[in-house]
Amino acid sequence: MNSKLLPWQAKLWQSLAGRNQQAHAYLLHGPAGSGKRELAECFAAFLLCRAPVAQQPCRRCTACKLYAADTHPDLIRLEPEEAGKAILIASVRDLVERILQTSQQGGRKVVIVEPAEAMTTGSANALLKSLEEPAGSTIFVLISHQLSFLLPTIKSRCVLQACPLPTEQESVNWLQEQQPELSVEQCRTLIALASGAPLYAKKLLADDVLTVRDQVVNGVKQLFKQQSTPSELAVAWAKIPQELLFDWFCQWAQLILRYKITEDESQLGLADMRVVLKFVASKAPLERLLETQDWLLEHRQKVLRRVPLRADLLLEGLLVRWQALLPR
Repeated sequence: MNSKLLPWQAKLWQSLAGRNQQAHAYLLHGPAGSGKRELAECFAAFLLCRAPVAQQPCRRCTACKLYAADTHPDLIRLEPEEAGKAILIASVRDLVERILQTSQQGGRKVVIVEPAEAMTTGSANALLKSLEEPAGSTIFVLISHQLSFLLPTIKSRCVLQACPLPTEQESVNWLQEQQPELSVEQCRTLIALASGAPLYAKKLLADDVLTVRDQVVNGVKQLFKQQSTPSELAVAWAKIPQELLFDWFCQWAQLILRYKITEDESQLGLADMRVVLKFVASKAPLERLLETQDWLLEHRQKVLRRVPLRADLLLEGLLVRWQALLPR
Protein backbone atom coordinates (compact mmCIF):
# COMPACT_ATOMS: atom_id res chain seq x y z
CA MET A 1 0.00 0.00 0.00
CA ASN A 2 1.36 3.41 -0.96
CA SER A 3 1.14 6.08 1.72
CA LYS A 4 1.69 9.74 1.07
CA LEU A 5 1.40 12.74 3.35
CA LEU A 6 -1.05 15.38 2.26
CA PRO A 7 0.31 18.89 1.65
CA TRP A 8 -1.16 20.39 4.85
CA GLN A 9 0.16 17.67 7.16
CA ALA A 10 3.78 18.76 7.63
CA LYS A 11 3.28 20.06 11.19
CA LEU A 12 1.17 17.05 12.12
CA TRP A 13 3.90 14.76 10.84
CA GLN A 14 6.52 16.52 12.92
CA SER A 15 4.33 16.08 16.00
CA LEU A 16 4.29 12.32 15.42
CA ALA A 17 7.49 11.27 13.66
CA GLY A 18 9.59 13.93 15.40
CA ARG A 19 9.04 12.59 18.91
CA ASN A 20 12.13 11.47 20.82
CA GLN A 21 10.21 8.51 22.19
CA GLN A 22 7.07 7.03 20.71
CA ALA A 23 3.99 6.63 22.87
CA HIS A 24 2.12 3.33 23.04
CA ALA A 25 -1.16 4.77 21.74
CA TYR A 26 -2.18 7.76 19.63
CA LEU A 27 -5.64 9.13 18.90
CA LEU A 28 -5.89 11.15 15.69
CA HIS A 29 -9.09 13.19 15.82
CA GLY A 30 -10.76 15.79 13.63
CA PRO A 31 -13.38 16.20 10.92
CA ALA A 32 -14.02 13.35 8.52
CA GLY A 33 -12.25 13.97 5.22
CA SER A 34 -9.35 15.91 6.70
CA GLY A 35 -6.82 13.17 5.90
CA LYS A 36 -6.46 11.35 9.22
CA ARG A 37 -6.36 7.88 7.65
CA GLU A 38 -3.66 8.94 5.20
CA LEU A 39 -1.64 10.33 8.11
CA ALA A 40 -2.14 7.14 10.13
CA GLU A 41 -0.97 4.96 7.24
CA CYS A 42 2.15 7.08 6.73
CA PHE A 43 2.85 6.88 10.47
CA ALA A 44 2.39 3.10 10.45
CA ALA A 45 4.88 2.77 7.57
CA PHE A 46 7.36 4.92 9.52
CA LEU A 47 6.92 2.92 12.74
CA LEU A 48 7.38 -0.42 10.95
CA CYS A 49 10.43 0.66 8.94
CA ARG A 50 13.66 -0.87 10.26
CA ALA A 51 15.93 1.94 8.99
CA PRO A 52 14.06 5.27 8.81
CA VAL A 53 15.91 8.21 7.30
CA ALA A 54 15.25 11.86 8.24
CA GLN A 55 11.94 10.95 9.91
CA GLN A 56 10.77 9.07 6.83
CA PRO A 57 10.52 5.33 6.09
CA CYS A 58 13.46 4.18 3.98
CA ARG A 59 11.18 2.30 1.52
CA ARG A 60 14.01 -0.17 0.89
CA CYS A 61 14.00 -2.51 3.89
CA THR A 62 11.95 -5.70 4.04
CA ALA A 63 9.40 -4.06 6.34
CA CYS A 64 8.84 -1.21 3.89
CA LYS A 65 8.46 -3.60 0.97
CA LEU A 66 5.94 -5.68 2.91
CA TYR A 67 4.01 -2.54 3.82
CA ALA A 68 4.00 -1.35 0.21
CA ALA A 69 2.59 -4.72 -0.85
CA ASP A 70 -0.01 -4.52 1.95
CA THR A 71 1.26 -7.82 3.35
CA HIS A 72 3.10 -6.73 6.51
CA PRO A 73 2.17 -9.33 9.15
CA ASP A 74 2.69 -6.91 12.04
CA LEU A 75 0.27 -4.26 10.77
CA ILE A 76 -3.27 -4.88 11.97
CA ARG A 77 -6.28 -2.82 10.92
CA LEU A 78 -9.40 -2.97 13.06
CA GLU A 79 -12.51 -1.71 11.28
CA PRO A 80 -16.23 -2.52 11.16
CA GLU A 81 -17.08 -5.51 9.01
CA GLU A 82 -19.48 -3.25 7.09
CA ALA A 83 -19.28 0.52 6.65
CA GLY A 84 -21.48 2.27 9.18
CA LYS A 85 -21.67 -0.76 11.47
CA ALA A 86 -20.13 -1.28 14.90
CA ILE A 87 -16.77 -2.81 15.76
CA LEU A 88 -17.84 -5.86 17.74
CA ILE A 89 -16.32 -7.24 20.91
CA ALA A 90 -15.38 -10.48 19.11
CA SER A 91 -13.22 -8.51 16.68
CA VAL A 92 -11.42 -6.77 19.54
CA ARG A 93 -10.80 -10.07 21.32
CA ASP A 94 -9.29 -11.48 18.13
CA LEU A 95 -7.07 -8.39 17.92
CA VAL A 96 -5.91 -8.77 21.53
CA GLU A 97 -4.91 -12.39 20.83
CA ARG A 98 -2.92 -11.33 17.78
CA ILE A 99 -0.96 -8.61 19.57
CA LEU A 100 -0.04 -11.05 22.36
CA GLN A 101 1.89 -13.07 19.78
CA THR A 102 5.52 -12.33 18.99
CA SER A 103 6.20 -9.88 16.19
CA GLN A 104 6.79 -11.86 13.01
CA GLN A 105 9.34 -9.36 11.69
CA GLY A 106 11.06 -8.86 15.02
CA GLY A 107 10.15 -5.18 15.26
CA ARG A 108 7.07 -3.25 16.26
CA LYS A 109 3.47 -4.22 15.79
CA VAL A 110 1.13 -1.41 14.73
CA VAL A 111 -2.65 -1.41 15.13
CA ILE A 112 -4.85 1.09 13.25
CA VAL A 113 -8.42 1.41 14.55
CA GLU A 114 -10.93 3.36 12.44
CA PRO A 115 -13.33 4.77 13.32
CA ALA A 116 -12.63 4.38 17.03
CA GLU A 117 -16.14 5.61 17.88
CA ALA A 118 -17.55 2.56 16.07
CA MET A 119 -16.51 0.40 19.02
CA THR A 120 -19.41 -0.60 21.24
CA THR A 121 -19.07 -0.03 24.97
CA GLY A 122 -18.19 -3.71 25.35
CA SER A 123 -15.57 -3.72 22.59
CA ALA A 124 -14.05 -0.46 23.87
CA ASN A 125 -13.76 -1.91 27.36
CA ALA A 126 -12.19 -5.08 25.91
CA LEU A 127 -9.45 -2.92 24.39
CA LEU A 128 -8.67 -0.88 27.51
CA LYS A 129 -6.04 -3.15 29.08
CA SER A 130 -4.19 -3.57 25.78
CA LEU A 131 -4.24 0.20 25.29
CA GLU A 132 -2.84 0.79 28.75
CA GLU A 133 -0.22 -1.95 28.66
CA PRO A 134 0.36 -3.05 25.04
CA ALA A 135 2.08 -6.39 24.58
CA GLY A 136 5.67 -6.20 23.36
CA SER A 137 6.34 -3.15 21.24
CA THR A 138 2.79 -2.64 19.97
CA ILE A 139 1.70 0.88 19.05
CA PHE A 140 -1.97 1.77 18.61
CA VAL A 141 -3.13 4.47 16.19
CA LEU A 142 -6.81 5.24 16.73
CA ILE A 143 -8.73 7.46 14.33
CA SER A 144 -11.84 9.34 15.41
CA HIS A 145 -14.18 11.57 13.42
CA GLN A 146 -16.39 12.19 16.47
CA LEU A 147 -14.18 12.53 19.54
CA SER A 148 -17.12 13.22 21.87
CA PHE A 149 -18.51 9.74 21.11
CA LEU A 150 -15.47 8.00 22.64
CA LEU A 151 -15.34 6.76 26.21
CA PRO A 152 -13.18 8.96 28.48
CA THR A 153 -11.23 5.84 29.46
CA ILE A 154 -10.19 5.33 25.83
CA LYS A 155 -9.15 8.96 25.36
CA SER A 156 -7.18 9.04 28.62
CA ARG A 157 -4.96 6.17 27.48
CA CYS A 158 -3.87 7.84 24.23
CA VAL A 159 -1.80 10.79 23.12
CA LEU A 160 -4.40 13.02 21.49
CA GLN A 161 -3.39 14.56 18.16
CA ALA A 162 -5.83 17.05 16.64
CA CYS A 163 -5.98 16.94 12.84
CA PRO A 164 -7.62 20.19 11.73
CA LEU A 165 -8.90 20.98 8.28
CA PRO A 166 -6.58 22.73 5.82
CA THR A 167 -7.31 26.28 4.75
CA GLU A 168 -9.86 26.78 2.00
CA GLN A 169 -7.13 27.66 -0.48
CA GLU A 170 -5.10 24.57 0.41
CA SER A 171 -8.22 22.45 -0.04
CA VAL A 172 -9.08 24.04 -3.39
CA ASN A 173 -5.51 23.66 -4.66
CA TRP A 174 -5.42 19.99 -3.68
CA LEU A 175 -8.84 19.19 -5.13
CA GLN A 176 -7.98 20.88 -8.43
CA GLU A 177 -4.77 18.84 -8.64
CA GLN A 178 -6.81 15.70 -8.08
CA GLN A 179 -9.59 16.72 -10.48
CA PRO A 180 -8.04 19.04 -13.10
CA GLU A 181 -11.29 19.08 -15.11
CA LEU A 182 -12.95 21.14 -12.35
CA SER A 183 -12.95 24.92 -12.33
CA VAL A 184 -11.83 26.86 -9.25
CA GLU A 185 -15.45 27.82 -8.59
CA GLN A 186 -16.58 24.20 -8.76
CA CYS A 187 -13.82 23.24 -6.34
CA ARG A 188 -14.88 26.00 -3.94
CA THR A 189 -18.48 24.80 -4.11
CA LEU A 190 -17.50 21.21 -3.41
CA ILE A 191 -15.26 22.24 -0.51
CA ALA A 192 -18.13 24.30 0.95
CA LEU A 193 -20.54 21.36 0.58
CA ALA A 194 -18.00 19.19 2.39
CA SER A 195 -17.71 21.70 5.25
CA GLY A 196 -14.08 22.34 4.32
CA ALA A 197 -12.94 18.69 4.21
CA PRO A 198 -11.07 18.12 0.92
CA LEU A 199 -11.12 14.31 0.90
CA TYR A 200 -14.83 14.35 1.68
CA ALA A 201 -15.29 16.84 -1.17
CA LYS A 202 -13.61 14.38 -3.54
CA LYS A 203 -15.96 11.62 -2.36
CA LEU A 204 -18.98 13.89 -2.79
CA LEU A 205 -17.91 14.60 -6.36
CA ALA A 206 -17.78 10.87 -7.06
CA ASP A 207 -21.27 10.56 -5.55
CA ASP A 208 -22.60 13.28 -7.92
CA VAL A 209 -23.34 15.63 -5.02
CA LEU A 210 -23.93 18.67 -7.25
CA THR A 211 -26.94 16.95 -8.81
CA VAL A 212 -28.18 15.89 -5.37
CA ARG A 213 -27.75 19.43 -4.09
CA ASP A 214 -29.89 20.80 -6.94
CA GLN A 215 -32.56 18.24 -6.12
CA VAL A 216 -32.65 19.19 -2.44
CA VAL A 217 -32.56 22.96 -3.02
CA ASN A 218 -35.40 22.73 -5.55
CA GLY A 219 -37.34 20.56 -3.11
CA VAL A 220 -36.99 23.12 -0.32
CA LYS A 221 -38.23 25.87 -2.62
CA GLN A 222 -41.21 23.73 -3.67
CA LEU A 223 -41.94 23.03 0.00
CA PHE A 224 -42.19 26.71 0.86
CA LYS A 225 -44.32 27.38 -2.23
CA GLN A 226 -46.58 24.46 -1.19
CA GLN A 227 -45.86 22.73 -4.50
CA SER A 228 -44.61 19.63 -2.62
CA THR A 229 -45.54 18.14 0.74
CA PRO A 230 -43.11 16.90 3.40
CA SER A 231 -44.18 13.31 2.79
CA GLU A 232 -43.65 13.61 -0.98
CA LEU A 233 -40.15 15.03 -0.53
CA ALA A 234 -39.30 12.40 2.09
CA VAL A 235 -40.06 9.72 -0.51
CA ALA A 236 -38.14 11.56 -3.25
CA TRP A 237 -35.07 11.93 -0.98
CA ALA A 238 -35.12 8.36 0.33
CA LYS A 239 -31.80 7.44 -1.29
CA ILE A 240 -29.92 10.60 -0.24
CA PRO A 241 -27.60 9.92 2.74
CA GLN A 242 -29.18 11.20 5.93
CA GLU A 243 -25.84 12.57 7.15
CA LEU A 244 -25.67 14.80 4.09
CA LEU A 245 -29.22 16.12 4.49
CA PHE A 246 -28.79 16.83 8.18
CA ASP A 247 -25.46 18.55 7.57
CA TRP A 248 -27.09 20.89 5.05
CA PHE A 249 -30.18 21.63 7.12
CA CYS A 250 -28.09 22.27 10.24
CA GLN A 251 -25.89 24.65 8.23
CA TRP A 252 -28.94 26.44 6.84
CA ALA A 253 -30.48 26.85 10.29
CA GLN A 254 -27.22 28.32 11.58
CA LEU A 255 -26.95 30.70 8.60
CA ILE A 256 -30.54 31.90 9.08
CA LEU A 257 -29.89 32.63 12.75
CA ARG A 258 -26.64 34.42 11.96
CA TYR A 259 -28.30 36.59 9.32
CA LYS A 260 -31.22 37.36 11.60
CA ILE A 261 -28.73 38.82 14.08
CA THR A 262 -26.18 40.45 11.75
CA GLU A 263 -28.09 41.07 8.48
CA ASP A 264 -24.77 40.36 6.73
CA GLU A 265 -25.68 38.85 3.34
CA SER A 266 -22.09 37.76 2.75
CA GLN A 267 -22.56 35.20 5.53
CA LEU A 268 -25.51 33.42 3.89
CA GLY A 269 -23.46 30.56 2.44
CA LEU A 270 -23.66 29.25 -1.11
CA ALA A 271 -25.55 31.28 -3.69
CA ASP A 272 -28.13 28.56 -4.40
CA MET A 273 -29.89 29.12 -1.05
CA ARG A 274 -29.16 32.75 -0.18
CA VAL A 275 -32.51 34.17 -1.30
CA VAL A 276 -34.42 31.41 0.50
CA LEU A 277 -32.46 31.76 3.73
CA LYS A 278 -32.80 35.55 3.71
CA PHE A 279 -36.56 35.24 3.22
CA VAL A 280 -36.92 32.70 6.03
CA ALA A 281 -34.84 34.88 8.35
CA SER A 282 -37.22 37.80 7.70
CA LYS A 283 -40.36 35.76 8.45
CA ALA A 284 -39.50 33.05 11.00
CA PRO A 285 -39.94 33.82 14.72
CA LEU A 286 -36.66 33.55 16.60
CA GLU A 287 -38.07 31.11 19.15
CA ARG A 288 -39.22 28.75 16.40
CA LEU A 289 -35.85 28.96 14.68
CA LEU A 290 -34.06 28.04 17.90
CA GLU A 291 -36.43 25.12 18.52
CA THR A 292 -35.87 23.87 14.98
CA GLN A 293 -32.11 24.15 15.32
CA ASP A 294 -32.18 22.21 18.60
CA TRP A 295 -34.25 19.46 16.96
CA LEU A 296 -31.89 19.30 13.99
CA LEU A 297 -28.78 19.06 16.15
CA GLU A 298 -30.34 16.40 18.38
CA HIS A 299 -31.39 14.23 15.46
CA ARG A 300 -28.15 14.78 13.58
CA GLN A 301 -26.37 13.25 16.56
CA LYS A 302 -28.71 10.26 16.37
CA VAL A 303 -27.97 9.87 12.66
CA LEU A 304 -24.22 10.03 13.30
CA ARG A 305 -24.52 7.49 16.10
CA ARG A 306 -26.46 5.16 13.80
CA VAL A 307 -29.46 5.11 16.14
CA PRO A 308 -32.09 2.97 14.38
CA LEU A 309 -34.78 5.36 13.12
CA ARG A 310 -37.33 5.07 10.35
CA ALA A 311 -35.79 7.13 7.57
CA ASP A 312 -39.10 8.19 6.01
CA LEU A 313 -40.56 9.42 9.31
CA LEU A 314 -37.30 11.17 10.21
CA LEU A 315 -37.16 13.10 6.93
CA GLU A 316 -40.85 13.92 7.04
CA GLY A 317 -40.44 15.23 10.59
CA LEU A 318 -37.53 17.39 9.47
CA LEU A 319 -39.51 18.85 6.57
CA VAL A 320 -42.64 19.47 8.64
CA ARG A 321 -40.57 21.55 11.06
CA TRP A 322 -38.80 23.32 8.21
CA GLN A 323 -42.08 24.25 6.55
CA ALA A 324 -43.44 25.48 9.87
CA LEU A 325 -40.71 28.13 10.05
CA LEU A 326 -42.92 30.31 7.85
CA PRO A 327 -46.13 31.33 9.66
CA ARG A 328 -49.30 30.64 7.71
